[in-house]
Amino acid sequence: MHRVVILGGGFGGLQAVQALRRASVQVTLLDRRNFHLFQPLLYQVATGGLSPANIATPLRNILKRQRNARVLLGEAVGLDPEGRRVLLSEGALPYDSLVIAAGSSHHYFGKDGWSGLAPGLKTIEDAIEVRKRVLVAFEQAEWQADPAKIRTLLTFVVVGGGPTGVELAGALAEIARDTLAHEFRSIDPSHARILLLEGSARVLSTYPPDLSEKAARALRRLGVEVRTGAIVTDIQPGAVTMRVEDRTEQIPTATVLWAAGVQASALGHALAQAVGATLDRAGRVMVEPDLSLPGHREILVVGDLAHFAHGPASPLPGVAQVAMQQGAYAARLIQDRLQGRTTPPFRYRDYGTMATIGRNAAVAEIFGFRFAGYPAWLAWLCIHLVQLVQFENRLLVFAQWAWSYFTFNRSARLITNVPVAEPKNVANDK
Repeated sequence: MHRVVILGGGFGGLQAVQALRRASVQVTLLDRRNFHLFQPLLYQVATGGLSPANIATPLRNILKRQRNARVLLGEAVGLDPEGRRVLLSEGALPYDSLVIAAGSSHHYFGKDGWSGLAPGLKTIEDAIEVRKRVLVAFEQAEWQADPAKIRTLLTFVVVGGGPTGVELAGALAEIARDTLAHEFRSIDPSHARILLLEGSARVLSTYPPDLSEKAARALRRLGVEVRTGAIVTDIQPGAVTMRVEDRTEQIPTATVLWAAGVQASALGHALAQAVGATLDRAGRVMVEPDLSLPGHREILVVGDLAHFAHGPASPLPGVAQVAMQQGAYAARLIQDRLQGRTTPPFRYRDYGTMATIGRNAAVAEIFGFRFAGYPAWLAWLCIHLVQLVQFENRLLVFAQWAWSYFTFNRSARLITNVPVAEPKNVANDK
């Protein structure tokens, strides 16, 4: 039987597996994690609105009724294209067709030393780390008597004005203004300063300009300081340095969060070495119109790892819709080849983009229609609920959102895996 190996259980990889459920093939899904993660809602885990289990589902549970699919926990470290084998640290996995959906990671533009000071938001562990840093900052500020130290602890800097940065900054503002109200005695959380730094001329730079402006206005209504044209030049413990035009400014802060860029999985470099694949500056693999590699039709690359430059939108953005459509196309291509049919080149259908800013506020462009505010927020809620993999997750997330909406509470505000040392300067009781 034809052996299909799929690397990565994200949006693209999982879509490819499920699209092959009726095919006469043996599918093996390899992932170093045992769960599928709904990344668009990671920021809500990072800000205490949802628990990790609300947005993650075990892969074995998802595929337990798909008889032609198996799940293996492991990590690909290389490729043997001549022998058609995926190389693992513990052995090798043979294939007839290979779909690589390895995704992406954070990109610090050559400043990898910033990673420990400014965590990104790509994994469950990232979200828990961000949540810890945000909540610990408020807790430490409660102990302080020095107003300057309190200001530093209550200053939160989000670097990057894309959808993740916008959503994260808006959620932080709501935590400070609403969720933590009346919970502290020595500090007023609503005095927290939230800064969103974006290097280009506007936030959500890939969106239409009018939606970018509406998003910026909504953020400012929440109290977020939106700074565009701001290039971060240095991050040190306790401060961020940025350049705006010919002026340099240093911002004292204890919490920096990174949402400025991504780079493709390291598996792209393994492909370049094994089959001579061409990579772009972000490490993405240049693919043919049918998502295959030149000279290796049996290897298909989908999702964030693929640089697809064969359409009007070139290259395609690294978003869930692109990955899902490419995963489904890869499955169709494999089946067509087995049955001797010709498959037209991949064509992406852009159904729209959207980003939520906060309570009752979002921006959206769907099928060419642009709208913002409460209608866009409702559309964002509905679409993200539908896209969650399992009914159980949808029910849990809906219930959590409803509770948070009416109570202004974020019940998953847990600080884990950190000993909080008692500061030396203790504020007097008030």
